[in-house]
Amino acid sequence: MSDEHWYEEETGALVRPYTVTRGRTRPEGRHTVDLLSRVTALDSDAPAAPLDHARTSLLELIRRGPRPVVELAADADLPLTVVRVLLGDLAEEGLIRVDPPRRPPVGGPTADPALLKEIAARLREI
Repeated sequence: MSDEHWYEEETGALVRPYTVTRGRTRPEGRHTVDLLSRVTALDSDAPAAPLDHARTSLLELIRRGPRPVVELAADADLPLTVVRVLLGDLAEEGLIRVDPPRRPPVGGPTADPALLKEIAARLREI
């Protein structure tokens, strides 16, 4: 018997995303999870309820250091919608903090339109 897991490559994930989120497409509770929100693990002395594999794996990624939601989704190899729901669950449990994206200060540096046009042109070349 081979150690290869052919079924994963040919059929995709063994557990569908809607199963992991129990059919939810948005985080429950009061937490807003924006694409660029910064997620930080919290040190909690209170024993948390047991977490399933998806939430435990995501929490382990977060404990490596604060990072934006979009980066967590890429690292976890999960759809963004699923990650947002799972992050909402972890925040409700008091295991993580979700901070809104940082906004540039008023009067601070702005994007150079010429630079943005150059970047767009280079991306079209690819």
